[in-house]
Amino acid sequence: MSVLEVIDLKKTYSSKHGGNRSKALNGISFQVDKGEFVGIMGPSGAGKSTLLNIIATIDQATEGEVVIGGQKLQTMDEDALAIFRREKLGFIFQDYNLLDTMTFRENIELPLVLSRERPENIRKKVDEVTKRLGITALLDKYPYEVSGGQRQRASAARAIISDPQLVLADEPTGALDSKSSAELLRCLTDLNEKNTATILLVTHDAFTASYCKRILFIKDGEIFTEIDRGGNRKEFFYKILKVLAILGGDNHELL
Repeated sequence: MSVLEVIDLKKTYSSKHGGNRSKALNGISFQVDKGEFVGIMGPSGAGKSTLLNIIATIDQATEGEVVIGGQKLQTMDEDALAIFRREKLGFIFQDYNLLDTMTFRENIELPLVLSRERPENIRKKVDEVTKRLGITALLDKYPYEVSGGQRQRASAARAIISDPQLVLADEPTGALDSKSSAELLRCLTDLNEKNTATILLVTHDAFTASYCKRILFIKDGEIFTEIDRGGNRKEFFYKILKVLAILGGDNHELL
């Protein structure tokens, strides 16, 4: 069953003074099925962030469609999009996006509080998700009191607390050291494999991408190629590097 369909997506930006127009996306189409863990890669300026922002309802396409869970985003007004974003999508950002004035518990509860869930249901869901991510002991801590890896786990907990149809991860390991990155990626793998979470992850890093099951490579606003994991993660890592070597871009950061 398809969770996400991207159909002939195009995005054109005009210059501030109405001059030349540049194409960020040039007819991208793909789909993500329920329970998939898909990565998006490509050199700087390839259109990765633009694509993610449109899927996340933060930006609008010039042409084409995005369909999530059977709902066409282009037909929804701002109020409907805000509700859809809160209830159907989960977000994990590089900079965590946690509120420093709230404890871990309060940050993680936030989507459910905004959806007016019953307090007993909120407590139960927070206990379940934080146990799964190994941060139960940190629930009364504030974000500034813990490590970056622990903050990112709290961000992941908030992203999945409402059981979203799609989790969008934008460079989730970008601010983490190698140990914290590996821990977070193992958590995402567990969420994908044990809880059938559908994850779309944008990254420039081959190590991070090697945890995905399938990767779409974008170049100049178009799908360049895609590869499936198939074998073990180490073999997949080297397959990723080979494609990046052909693509060009920031490969020196990945080796």
